[in-house]
Amino acid sequence: FELNRPMSQANAPAVCPAGHEDVVKLMSMVAVTGAASGGAAPQAGGGGGGCCGGGCCG
Repeated sequence: FELNRPMSQANAPAVCPAGHEDVVKLMSMVAVTGAASGGAAPQAGGGGGGCCGGGCCG
């Protein structure tokens, strides 16, 4: 299950809606990039997807 909440509540316990007790916290990271001004188009190449960003996982 997924639970979105503010960082101030990151260490609060989470209750599984299906009743499982073996809940493990995973934290997703979000990267926001862009130009401060000028509206430059993003360049091709660079990062990618998968678990490591290297394109090895698809």
